[in-house]
Amino acid sequence: MRVLVTYGSKMGGTKGIAETIAETLESRGLDVQVESVKSVSGEDLEASDAVVVGGALYASRWYRPARRFVKRNKAALSERPVWLFSSGPLDDSASEREIPPVRQAQKLMDLVGARGHMTFGGRLPADAKGFPAAAMAKKQAGDWRDPAQIRTWAEKIAADLA
Repeated sequence: MRVLVTYGSKMGGTKGIAETIAETLESRGLDVQVESVKSVSGEDLEASDAVVVGGALYASRWYRPARRFVKRNKAALSERPVWLFSSGPLDDSASEREIPPVRQAQKLMDLVGARGHMTFGGRLPADAKGFPAAAMAKKQAGDWRDPAQIRTWAEKIAADLA
């Protein structure tokens, strides 16, 4: 079974989560392709039996290219198992409790009939560029991604696909 793990991210934190998901799925014997939502081709999507889509959260909004990817590929995504994940809280909240999807992510889940969603902690590098990230990084830089939580969620996806 071939799984496409795709992500939308400005600073690479969501990409790292996608890579951890992919590694976990591969360890369960699945054939996995990891791509940015900006570089996924129609052939990539059509060759996939299942899809995991991640979007970074910025001001409680899913990263626009990730939203566009889901909307643009609604028909193909609706035909296969899909999961969505969000990356963003800059604190331990995502490790302490399950955080429901933001409104935009919930609408996208409903649009394609996604099987599930998870919100993971985010990452903000100290050298973040652009406003408001650079200003936020002065007080709030850090990495709140929880690899064990990410792997556990990916294991559930692999079990669902088995």
